[in-house]
Order: sequence, then C-alpha cells, then structure tokens
Amino acid sequence: MSLRARLALLSTSIVGGILLIFGMAVYISVSLTITRQVDSTLSRAASQIIGNARAGRLGVTLPELDLFADVYIQVWGKDGQLESASQNIQGFNQPLDATGLNTTQPVFHDVIAGNVRLRVLTVPLIISSNDRVIGTLQVGTSLSMVETIQNVLLYVLFIGAGISMSIAGLASWVSTKQALSPLEDVTQTALQITRADDLSHRIPYKGPPDDEVGQLIHAFNETLSRLENLFDTQRRFVADVGHELRTPLTVIKGNVDLLRRMNCTDEESLSGIDNEVGRLTRLVGDLLLLAQAESGKLPLIKTDVEMDTLLLDVLNQMNVLAKDRVDLRLGEIDQVIVCGDRDRLKQVLVNLVGNAIKYTPQGGEVVIGLGKDDRRAHITVSDNGPGIPTEDLPHIFERFYRGEKSRTRSKDGKGFGLGLSIAYWIVQNHGGNIEVSNREPTGTTFCVWLPLADRSCPEE
Repeated sequence: MSLRARLALLSTSIVGGILLIFGMAVYISVSLTITRQVDSTLSRAASQIIGNARAGRLGVTLPELDLFADVYIQVWGKDGQLESASQNIQGFNQPLDATGLNTTQPVFHDVIAGNVRLRVLTVPLIISSNDRVIGTLQVGTSLSMVETIQNVLLYVLFIGAGISMSIAGLASWVSTKQALSPLEDVTQTALQITRADDLSHRIPYKGPPDDEVGQLIHAFNETLSRLENLFDTQRRFVADVGHELRTPLTVIKGNVDLLRRMNCTDEESLSGIDNEVGRLTRLVGDLLLLAQAESGKLPLIKTDVEMDTLLLDVLNQMNVLAKDRVDLRLGEIDQVIVCGDRDRLKQVLVNLVGNAIKYTPQGGEVVIGLGKDDRRAHITVSDNGPGIPTEDLPHIFERFYRGEKSRTRSKDGKGFGLGLSIAYWIVQNHGGNIEVSNREPTGTTFCVWLPLADRSCPEE
C-alpha cells in the first residue's frame, strides 16, 4: 500500500473513530432524555390518579380523568385481583408489570406485554392515616415512539458518519497528493542520477522552505552537493595519483631496460632508480598518513609543548637546507605553551619552513615568528618569494592541487602537493586553523593559530 493510501486510510479512520464516539454520546444522551420525559409523564399521571382516586369497601375506584390515550392504568388489590383498569385495556387481565406488584416503593420497568414494549411505573397505594397498603397502581405507556426516534437517530448518525468519512478520505487523498508531490520529484531525481550517473541534478521545490518537505528536499540537495564534491575530489585524486606515479615508474622502467641492454651496472641508472623509489615511498607514506588521518585512526599523543623551544629546534634543523642560499632568521618570539602532539606540530613547521625556503629565490629571506593573542598562539612563516596567485589561494590546502604558476611544485622532483594537506589536518585536529596570504610587494605568509594550553592535556 502506498504512503498516500495509508495517509488517506489513517485520516478516514481517525474521522470514523471521532464520529463513532460522538454518535454514541448523542445516541445515549437522546435516549436518556426521552426516557426521562416518559418517566415524567407517567409520574404526573400517577400523581393525578392517586390524588383523585376513591377507596371503598369494593376497592379503589379510578377517577374520570382526561389522560393521554396511550397511557394504560391498572389497579390491583392486596389479594392480587384486578380491581380497575382504564378503558383502553379493558380486555387485558394480566399485570402490566408482574414483577413490580409486590414493590413497596415506586419503580420503573421496561416490559413486554402483548408483543408491545412498555414503560411501566408501579406505585403502592397507601392510606396515609395508618400507612396501610390497600393495593398497587400501575401506569404504563408504549415505547414505540421512543424506539422510532432511536432508529431514526441511528440511521441519521450512520448515514452522516458514512458521508463524513467519505469526504474526509477524499480530502485526505487530494491533499496528500499535493503534499507528497515533491517526494515524487525526489524519486524521479534519484532515478535520473542512477541512470545517468550525474550528481549535478537538484530537486526543484517551490513550496515554503521551512516545512518538513522543504527541509527534506534541502537536506537531499545538500547531500547531493556534498556527494558531487566528494566524487569530483575522488576522480581528481585518482587522476593526480596516476600522474604522480607515472613519471617515476617510467624512469624506473627506462633505467631497468637500459641496464638490461647494456648488461652492466650503471651507477647513474641505479641512482635514478633509487631516487624514484624514494619518491614513490614518500608518496605512499603521505597517502597512508592522510588516509589514517581522515579515517580517525591516526592518534595524537598530546602533551604540554613549549612552542618557542620547538621553533628553535626547527630553525636549527632547517638551516642545513637553507645553507647560504636563503637567509633563514627568527623574528619576534614569545614563550608559548600549547596542548598538542610535539612530533605532528614539528611536522607542520618543517613543511611550512621547507616550502618557504624552496620557493624563495637566491638571496631571499624567510622569517619565522611566534606570539600569543586572545588565548591563542600564532606562528608565522614569511618569505619574499614570488607569492601565490590569488586564484590559487583558496585551493592551496587541497591534495595534489596544481597552481603551476609562479610557485611551481616538483622543481626537484620531490614534491607531491600533500604536505600542506597534512599540515592543514594536523592543525585542524589541534583545535586551530591555518591561513595563507600574499605579502606586499612580493612573498607569502603562512599563519598557524593554536589554542593555548589551559589544563592538563588528555591523550587522544
């Protein structure tokens, strides 16, 4: 059964249940009201009869009263003999209510007399002077009118309930069709994506964006957008990995073929093979590191890290790389302690300083600074190289991103474009962020923001 049919059935069932409860309440209320009116009529008739009756040696004599034609009266003596009856039941010698003849209090009963359903009031006749019971008065009336009213009421209630449920079901069917029509668009879009393998499709929606369907479609479109970006990134990643692997594999194959043809050991070829194998090893290592980081399986052993000491350690290490080609110096530095993984933070600094040295021309300078502000530490790495094109800045931390302009990677065959991605992940998982901007007139500045240590560092 479709969702639309289930909703229509549910709406019809709810309306039917409400009408059933309402109909029962109406039926019971009307029946009780009519019964009270009948009882009131019988009580008035009995009062009139008792007030005008005469008791003598021959028994109780009924008065000549103008009563309703459908009111039946009987007077029974103490010996159980019928002493008097109204004209409309002269030929009926049985008690209207046999069970009530011995009652000592007025009582109402519903009885069947002569295939007719009656409502009978039985009242004992008592002489007030000595409280002596001299007989029993029974006053009854037919309930045929009551039954007719009840039957008509049931008929009206059933017909009204049927019409109301039909209207409710039809209205629910029409309204749910309109409400669920956007879900049909969702289904069609999903089928189009499946058939065409194209995640660029989006679900059109013209209704209010803040209702449940609008929120669902918005969430679905957001999911499609993220999936599209994910698959695009995956395709670009596979293409970039293939491109990066193709060059070293080609070099290795060429050198192996050369050695095979020459049938000798060529030191230059072996050196080329060794370099390319080293490149592949570093590439695979970086890819595994990123995979572990993104899957959450790369642990961070956090301790209190003195960033000024770590920065001096990195500076001494990178002086070997700078040599006399670049002036690597320390700018403003402050004593800063952060909660982090010392080895991973050192990896970030080595990557940033190494890139700055690599892209700074002969005679340039690289300046490293450390400070703190507003409960955060900031580390800056600035160079006066060619800078990064403005259109490449938003993508600089993407894996394998190729600007291929002034700061071209792989001049020495060692870069893969993964270092900044790894640095970005490390900083993000330390609760900080990393920014990049161009300096004026030339050069680039990387700034790393990290929260200062507050309490003891929990190991993650």
